[in-house]
Amino acid sequence: MKKIKLVALSLLVIGMSFTLKSQEMTEEQKIWYAIGLAEGGNFKNFGFEFSEEHLLQGIKDAYAGTEKMTQEEMQATFMVLQQKMQEKSEKEMIVTKEKGKAFLAENKKKEGVIETASGLQYKVVKMGTGPKPHETDKVKVHYHGTLIDGTVFDSSVERGEPIEFPLNGVIKGWTEGVQLMPVGSKFIFYIPSDLAYGDRDAGPTIKGGSTLIFEVELLEINPAGN
Repeated sequence: MKKIKLVALSLLVIGMSFTLKSQEMTEEQKIWYAIGLAEGGNFKNFGFEFSEEHLLQGIKDAYAGTEKMTQEEMQATFMVLQQKMQEKSEKEMIVTKEKGKAFLAENKKKEGVIETASGLQYKVVKMGTGPKPHETDKVKVHYHGTLIDGTVFDSSVERGEPIEFPLNGVIKGWTEGVQLMPVGSKFIFYIPSDLAYGDRDAGPTIKGGSTLIFEVELLEINPAGN
């Protein structure tokens, strides 16, 4: 509730019709404008038409102490909002998952793409000659992760620093796939949502139901117990 009040208050900036440049604002005005910039985008996630009139009226009434809703009515309204957002998220997840299934169905027809019994798909870019890791090992890898539309969501390659992690502490697609790689190999993995993050969002870019693509280079193995 406190966060919702803060977000609503921040949108008072909309009614001010700002035309000032940043350097022309006072420090206090900059604070309000910055809050508006930071929080205003959240309203896009509601899934229905934004009403500036009613938002600003609510702010004015709260400030004047002339609220037209009781606390109980507000709580009930926020429950409706939560339900609407959940329904919107579920619809988007279904669409995302179906797009992923269609992508994988076509992708497995491509030359060099192999599909395992779990539904994981991979392609060998370079086959190394070292040992393969076990599920309980730690591995050091470079990776580049994208959605099926090419959107990059994470990349140790772009950061210029490999990462080390226990192989049994990551998504199922990684745990299965990296065990197929001898050290020195580079594979591309096409991971269906049920071997990734399932129906839940994972950060701002990976939406529920997303099929993920990783290019992975296995650099080192740190065997369990070492």
